[in-house]
Amino acid sequence: MCGGFTCSKNALIALNVLYVVVASILISVAVYGQASSLVTNLPIVGGILACGVFLILISLLGLAGAVKHHQVMLFFYMVILFLLFLVQFSVACACLAVNSDQQEMLAQQGWNKVNMDVKEQVQERFQCCGFQNRLIPVNGTADYPSCDIVDRTCCKNMNFSPNCPCEPCMEKLKETIDNAFKLCGGIGLFFSFTEFLGVWLTVRYRNQKDPRANPSAFL
Repeated sequence: MCGGFTCSKNALIALNVLYVVVASILISVAVYGQASSLVTNLPIVGGILACGVFLILISLLGLAGAVKHHQVMLFFYMVILFLLFLVQFSVACACLAVNSDQQEMLAQQGWNKVNMDVKEQVQERFQCCGFQNRLIPVNGTADYPSCDIVDRTCCKNMNFSPNCPCEPCMEKLKETIDNAFKLCGGIGLFFSFTEFLGVWLTVRYRNQKDPRANPSAFL
């Protein structure tokens, strides 16, 4: 019978195995979001990464509780999973709600924090110059890395004129940052509902009697 003890047990075990897969996807997407933008300060994406790591740990607790039908394990698993659902749902909604101005502000904060080597690495990778414009000192400063390397690629045969085709890095990073937020938010929101399903299934499973257990046992 599908609504019986064995079915609920197998369903909860299968769901926790799915959580391990989901957590791996969340971690991969969050790492992609962090790595693809390089300089941007993306704490919200970091929240998705933290949820993924935490979900793996919780799923192990859920697996142990489901196999043993351990009431205490299942209780803490249910409570923590519900809290994780609330956090992941909120973080995912925040990712989807970030507008272009907020993304630019986060990118500016990240650009200001990273060192010169990272800024030059970003300029070489995206073939861009400066953050919001290329009007920078000739030799570069702590805030304005030199564009000499990228100018050799972008500004060939133009003698480094103000009309150099190398765009500011923010213009090149906009699409990457936007995609990172939408991808993390969409996947995080979708899989957060599977956690709510896990809470419901755990509540049901805890209230069912193991037919193989001692009939006089309370738990």
